Amino acid sequence: MSSKSERNDRKSGKKPVFGNRPDGPRDKGQKPAAQGFGRRDETPRQPRSPDRGKSDADNFLWGRHPVLAALANPARRGMGRLLATAERAAEIENNALANGHKIEVVEIQALTRMLPPGAVHQGLAFKVQPLEGVSLEELAEPAEGVIVMLDQLTDPQNVGAIFRSALAFGARGIIVQDRHAPALAGALAKAAVGATERLPHARVTNLSRALERLADLGWRAVGLDGTGEQTLEEALDHQPTVLVMGSEGDGIRRLVAEHCDVLAKIPMPGGFESLNVSNAAAVALYEAARAQRG
Repeated sequence: MSSKSERNDRKSGKKPVFGNRPDGPRDKGQKPAAQGFGRRDETPRQPRSPDRGKSDADNFLWGRHPVLAALANPARRGMGRLLATAERAAEIENNALANGHKIEVVEIQALTRMLPPGAVHQGLAFKVQPLEGVSLEELAEPAEGVIVMLDQLTDPQNVGAIFRSALAFGARGIIVQDRHAPALAGALAKAAVGATERLPHARVTNLSRALERLADLGWRAVGLDGTGEQTLEEALDHQPTVLVMGSEGDGIRRLVAEHCDVLAKIPMPGGFESLNVSNAAAVALYEAARAQRG
């Protein structure tokens, strides 16, 4: 886990802070929140660029469930900047203080301006570094249960929904490719409803090599593919299983598919062409959990 942390305090005393405020100057480079309107002779503020907005989203969790899950995560103890409206601050004060966090109380309009447009924050936001994850071996040993591997899924809503389903159906964790996966924050964490804080994940450079290593550790890879010759029910059994899910548009890449032990499809008697990838993952996780039981 990252050891980088941020200060939660402000110099200004205009906003109450729950818990003891440490003395001393702010960390170098940390800017205080804007207070009121700028003077007429100040240089006009430049519009925030799209890249800045994405960076901010990658470092923020927002909404009740994601923030409370992060507060309960031991890896987050004492780190980050916790922001809340007065009503929410009173509600979570004991929870926050017990986990080493101070609450910075802000007006709801100010909180909305800090977050990307459309963020449903419910009066809570937490600025932290994204979780780094665990090693492949930590996730895979001992070889038992189900792991989900995501092959270049990039839509935060889909990835967040898959984290939520994976936690619900008892998966061991999720494997993503390091350079082609969204940060586990922002809209993704909101869609995951706190699952990103509770379910381990591993980031790997090469998924094909990761599947080779998993095979050495006793795992069997089942790739979801609409052209697969077997159904999920036929392909799954009680062995340690890696469910490989392809990207939203192209599916599983050829080399990754070649490293799967079997490609399986979800039978769709209704005749509809395909399911959304997060829905397909939920179906696959249900079937895999059922196969593991017996």
